[in-house]
Amino acid sequence: MMQPDLRPMLATLTDKPFDDPGWLFETKWDGFRAVAVAAPGRASLYSRNLNDISKKYPSICEALSAIEHEAVLDGELVALDAHGRSRFQLLQNAEREPARLLYCVFDLLYLDGKDLRGRPLLERKAALEQILPKSPLLLYSAHVTGAGIKAFNRAKRLGEEGVMAKLATGRYRAGERTREWLKVKASQEQEVVIVGFTAPRRSRKYFGALVLAVREGKGWTYVGRAGTGFNAEMLRSLHAKLVPLITEVKPIAEKVPDAANTTWVKPKLVAEVKFTEWTSAGEMRHPVFLGLRTDKKATDVVREMPKPLSEAKSRPGSRRG
Repeated sequence: MMQPDLRPMLATLTDKPFDDPGWLFETKWDGFRAVAVAAPGRASLYSRNLNDISKKYPSICEALSAIEHEAVLDGELVALDAHGRSRFQLLQNAEREPARLLYCVFDLLYLDGKDLRGRPLLERKAALEQILPKSPLLLYSAHVTGAGIKAFNRAKRLGEEGVMAKLATGRYRAGERTREWLKVKASQEQEVVIVGFTAPRRSRKYFGALVLAVREGKGWTYVGRAGTGFNAEMLRSLHAKLVPLITEVKPIAEKVPDAANTTWVKPKLVAEVKFTEWTSAGEMRHPVFLGLRTDKKATDVVREMPKPLSEAKSRPGSRRG
């Protein structure tokens, strides 16, 4: 098989859903992005930052090894809750409970040595649906055509993360953030970097809240503190990861609440949080910890603000944003 390009294509965040007969709309899965390299009897999984994560997800790799072709697929590793919704925080436990895992596949990049990335998305998805074996661990990510507003409202009603909008004729542009793939979120979530933690209070052990930042220019900007979303085991395991990163150097310039009780850490760990809104000061209101992200580099974590649809959406003749 030719040496494939495993860098995933990335989407642009936009501020509202839309209807357009030239676009497909899929579920926005709430998990880890993963590109799969499969051949009869073997398969490997790679994270967004190109780390081989096959050993962490052996059941998924075994399911993918049933594909009767040489293929490179793009998808999302997710864990489903009791209502069938993907939940990022459940992935923290899913590695120990393989039955809860699912690989949702939404694109086919190479097939039997042929590079399909220059073919239209609809054509790639049709080929993907043909080769994907039936397995409780694999799911073809179905789409609707044109009706993006209805798809978004349904996602919001069901408590899902949102929808992906994709240009039906679009090519696959590895490693690029494009205007041919858009994401519309039904809830506010943000990747952040942990730069410190506060001392625990009352009956809580290990730490009170995480001090959070995002990359801005060549430095770090404070965006808030998350003190909820943890159970006892998460507090313990996260504290164990933070202790080796403790530093005397404060990573951020801003003054923060309760600074005297804050322990600073090197900005290495990436977390996912949900929150209600951005304040006028640029901080997250009511951030809740969802889990650590091992598929992102800390220096790639920036404040993600939605672009107006008129600016974000690809138009005929435009290539990318």
